[in-house]
Amino acid sequence: MAPYKVAIVGAGAVGASIAYALMLKDVASEILINDVVPEIVKGQVLDLSDVACVSSTKVKAATSQEVGQADIIVITAGAKQKDGEPRTDLIGRNYKILESVIGGMKPIKPEAIMLLVSNPVDILTEIAQKLSGLPQKQVFGSGTYLDSTRLRAKIADVLHVNAGSVHAYVLGEHGDSQFIAWGAASVAGKPMLEFPEIQKLDKEQVQADIARKALDIIKLKGATYYGIGACAADLCESIILDKQVVRPLSVFVPRLGCCLSMPAKFGYRGIEEIYEIPLHPAEEEQLQTSAQAIKKLTQSVV
Repeated sequence: MAPYKVAIVGAGAVGASIAYALMLKDVASEILINDVVPEIVKGQVLDLSDVACVSSTKVKAATSQEVGQADIIVITAGAKQKDGEPRTDLIGRNYKILESVIGGMKPIKPEAIMLLVSNPVDILTEIAQKLSGLPQKQVFGSGTYLDSTRLRAKIADVLHVNAGSVHAYVLGEHGDSQFIAWGAASVAGKPMLEFPEIQKLDKEQVQADIARKALDIIKLKGATYYGIGACAADLCESIILDKQVVRPLSVFVPRLGCCLSMPAKFGYRGIEEIYEIPLHPAEEEQLQTSAQAIKKLTQSVV
C-alpha cells in the first residue's frame, strides 16, 4: 500500500479523537495536525506520539501548506453556536473560518479528498466544494453517518441482533430536519416495518432520541467526540483502502440542489455513486423539507 498522509485541521477534542482512532487502525503512514493555536498542536502531537506502542503511524505538526498536500484533509475547525445566536450568523462565521483555512492550504493537491466534520456539516460541505476548487466528488461531509450508527445500535438492541446486520439510514440534514427512512430499512432482507418489535416502537420518539443524543452528551460532559472520531477514522480508512463501502454522507444531490445525507459509495477517488433509496411518500416529503431548510440557510452565505 502506498504511503498515505492524513491531515487534520483543528486540534481540539474532535480532531484528537479522529487522530487517535486512526492511529489505532494503523492504515495511514502519517497524520498531520494543524491548528491556529500552536501550543495545542504541540501537546496533541506529544500525547499522540505515545500511541507508537500499538501503531506505526507517525504524527507531526503541520503548516497549512503541508495540509494542502495531504491525501486526505479532515476539517474539524469551526465556530460553535453562541447562546441565542441565529444559525445564519453561525454559518457566516464558519464561512470566514473555512475561507481562511482552505485559502491557506492552496495550492491543494489535485487528488486530495476533503472530509468535512465541522457543523453545520451540510452547508459547510457545499461551501468547501466551492472554496477548495476540487471536484465535488472529492469534497464531502460526515453527514448522518453517526446518527445512522446510533439508529442501527438502537434497532439491534430491540431485535437482539448485531448492529452490522441492520440496514437502516438517517437521511437529510445532519440537524433538526433529519429523518429515518423506515420504509427502506431491513434485517436479513426482511423489511424493518414487518418486525412486530419494530411495529410496537414509538418511531417519532426513536427519531427524537437519535437526534437528541448529542445534546444529552453535551449536557452531561460538555462535548461529543468519541463517536464522530470513530466515524471519521472509519471514513479515512475506507478511502485509504478503497473499500467501496456505502455510508450516509453529506454529498451534493443534483435533483435537490444542495448537500445533504444520502447513501453514497466511495473510495480513494472520492464519491463514486449516490444511491437514492426508495422512500415512502411521507419520507420523500421530509427529504424535500430538509433540502429546502438547507438551501434557505446556504443561500444566506454562499
